[in-house]
Amino acid sequence: MKKRALLLFSEGLDSILAGKLLKAQDIEIVALRFITPFFGWKWKGKEKDFDFYVREEFGFEAGVLEDITPDYLKMLAAPPHGYGSQFNPCIDCKVLMLRLAKEKLSETGASFLVTGEVVGQRPMSQMRNMLRHLEKEAGVEELLLRPLSARKLPETRPEREGLVLRDRLLDISGRGRKRQLALARELGLRHIPSPAGGCLLTDPSLAPRLRRYFEIKDGKVTPLEAEILTFGRHFELSGGSWLVMGRQERENRRLLELVAPGSLLLKIKDIPGPLGYLMLEKDQKDLPEAARLLKKYAPKARGLEKVKVLLFRKGEEQKETLEI
Repeated sequence: MKKRALLLFSEGLDSILAGKLLKAQDIEIVALRFITPFFGWKWKGKEKDFDFYVREEFGFEAGVLEDITPDYLKMLAAPPHGYGSQFNPCIDCKVLMLRLAKEKLSETGASFLVTGEVVGQRPMSQMRNMLRHLEKEAGVEELLLRPLSARKLPETRPEREGLVLRDRLLDISGRGRKRQLALARELGLRHIPSPAGGCLLTDPSLAPRLRRYFEIKDGKVTPLEAEILTFGRHFELSGGSWLVMGRQERENRRLLELVAPGSLLLKIKDIPGPLGYLMLEKDQKDLPEAARLLKKYAPKARGLEKVKVLLFRKGEEQKETLEI
C-alpha cells in the first residue's frame, strides 16, 4: 500500500525540508501550493510547470496548484483573529489553508497533511498553544504532522498507525535557522530559499494601500481588484475615485490586459508615459486631477506647459481629450 501525504507547500525552506524528511521514509509527497495575488501568483495558469518543478527539483510525486482568491478575500476583509503588524491575517490564513487542504485529501489520494511549521519560530502563529488552536479551528486534529518539530509535539495519527516513524522526525524549536540550513546541505538541496514567506500582505509599502481600499469597498474587493492593487502607482482622488498608473511599459501592458471592457483609461496623447485606470469612478470632477497626475509621472511631459490627455473606455473607439 502506497503511503502518501499532502504537503502545504509555501516554497520556503521549512516546507521543502518537511517534504524531504517524509520522502526519506518512502512516503509519496504531493506538494499543494495555494495561490492568491498576494503569494504564489507567478504560478497562475502554470499548473504543468509547477508539477514539473516540484518533481524535478525535490523529487516529490506531484505538484498541485489551487487558486483560493475568492475564499481568501472574504477572510481578509474581516479575519476573526485580526491582522499582524501590516495587513497580514496570519492565523486565519493558516486556518483557511488547512481547511481547504483537508478537503483535497481524498482527491489527491493522501491520508494526512504536512506543514513546515516550527514551534516558536514566529511569535504570532507558531507558538505551541497557537499550533494546537490552529488544528482545532481547521478541524485537522490528528491529521496534521509537522515533521520539523514533531518530537516537541503530541504524537499524531500517522505516527501511531506506523505510516511515519517518529524517531526519524525532528525536534526543532525557536527562531534559529542553523539546523534547517545544516539539514538542507545534508539533503543536497541545490537552491536554499530565503526563510521569508514572500507574502505581499506583510509589505509595509503595500499594506496601507490594501487596507485603505478594503475600507473604501467595505471589504467587497474582487479578485481582479486585488491583483491590480499589487502593482503600479495608486491614488485616492479628491472626489473619492481611485486611480491606478503603470510605472513602466510592462505594467502599462499588464494593466491594459487585466481591466474589463468598458473600463475608463487615460493616456497622454503623443507622449510616452503611464497608462491610467480609474478603478473606482466616483466623481467626474476627479478627471482633471487624474490627468495632472499622469503628466506629473510622465518625464517627457513635465516641462511642457500643456498636454492633451486622452480619455477612453477599453474596447470602444470614442475618445475624449482633456487639456492640462
